[in-house]
Amino acid sequence: MIAKPFRTLAGRTLLVLLAGMALSLLLGLGFYAGDRREQWTEARAHYAAERIAAALRQAENATLAERRQGVANLGGPGLLVSWSREALVRPGGGDDWGSRWFYRTLLGHMGNPPQPQLRVGYGDGLPEGWEAPARGSGMGRGMMGRGSMPMMHFQQLAQGQPLLLVSWRMGEGDWLNFAVASVRLEPFWASGTFAGILLSSLAVSILAGWAVWRSSRPLATLAAAAERLGVDVNAPPVDETGPADLRQAARAFNEMQRRLRGYVADRTQMLAAISHDLRTPITRLRLRAEFVEDDEMRVKTLADLDEMEAMIAATLSFARDDALDEARLGLDLAALLQSLCDDAADAGRPVRYSGPDRLAFQGRPLALKRAFANLIDNAVKYGREAAVSLAVADGQAEVAVDDRGPGIRDEELQRVFDPFYRVDRSRSRDGGGTGLGLAVVRAAVRAHGGEVRLSNRPDGGLRAQVRLPMV
Repeated sequence: MIAKPFRTLAGRTLLVLLAGMALSLLLGLGFYAGDRREQWTEARAHYAAERIAAALRQAENATLAERRQGVANLGGPGLLVSWSREALVRPGGGDDWGSRWFYRTLLGHMGNPPQPQLRVGYGDGLPEGWEAPARGSGMGRGMMGRGSMPMMHFQQLAQGQPLLLVSWRMGEGDWLNFAVASVRLEPFWASGTFAGILLSSLAVSILAGWAVWRSSRPLATLAAAAERLGVDVNAPPVDETGPADLRQAARAFNEMQRRLRGYVADRTQMLAAISHDLRTPITRLRLRAEFVEDDEMRVKTLADLDEMEAMIAATLSFARDDALDEARLGLDLAALLQSLCDDAADAGRPVRYSGPDRLAFQGRPLALKRAFANLIDNAVKYGREAAVSLAVADGQAEVAVDDRGPGIRDEELQRVFDPFYRVDRSRSRDGGGTGLGLAVVRAAVRAHGGEVRLSNRPDGGLRAQVRLPMV
């Protein structure tokens, strides 16, 4: 599951960028550390081979007695030398590639003798039979004659590191044995180089994060504009800033908004014009109906004309409200609902309110007043009473209008919001409804970014629930 901050385009782009940079950095550090260790190891091995070769050449120029007495002077820091009758390195101990490489390197320093008596291997400690020779002066104090390193210091230096062991057979049949301590390298992450790489990587990550955020910010602006467009088609256009492709998207969005605004205006104007023009033929029909001799037919005809005229008046009012660009103002939503309930109660209608005394809200007062008035009128007209409640939850104002009527069938709970749709089986026409009341409610609520839904109450009646965002 992806963490919430990385679900956005900017977050995922930054995640991929940081993951790629971290992977390349780790690979580079791995190669560097490995190459560094290899170079140090190879340099140390060449140095050890040179020291052993120098000690062997010095020993070859000495007699057996001098060699026994002066073997201690052949050693030095990191190099321990011992004389013995038998080789202290077991046969076949140098089967690994490191031993074979050192074998060839040492032979090269010794001039590649035809039949060398040489054994090379690695061990975790000094082999059995190793004795620290006493210091002597039989071979002088030449290049390799600086004195043997004390055994204790050598073991401290070689602690935790494998030892390179070499046994070389001299001409008289005796053996010179060498032990070389491996190079001790500090961990790479403890070096100053690693700290510098880490700081530079952190700086690059911060710069990359800022660049990704700045490049993706126009996308957030475009998303917010799309949200505003769903609420208000007359919302201000998007600033055409940012990279070229985002500027092109912003221009396309502004052009789409302009066309939608024109389409809505043309539709509203056409609807108002048709509704207005229908008044003339209705008036003529009403005059002609007065001359109908059949009283029953005349009454029915005039009733149909009255209904048509009411529908046209409602349509004109709906068109005017749809075209009205009412500004958002600060208002008290609780006071607005209480005033509607008090007006209905003063008129002798069973309406009651429950909720807070005050609730600050930003909205269009006339549109909200008409929407909630329609819901209260419907509840009283078709459900005998209206119980209005107000609450705040999850950053939304929730208004519920409950009645005690017969309710609506589930399959018609959405269709009743369609213009001119009326539920004849559960709602009476005696009230003169045109079927536009709930359409007006939904248009007003959606213009505020909210939503309205109807549901049948378990204990009978219908509930109209409106949710409006507080911001």
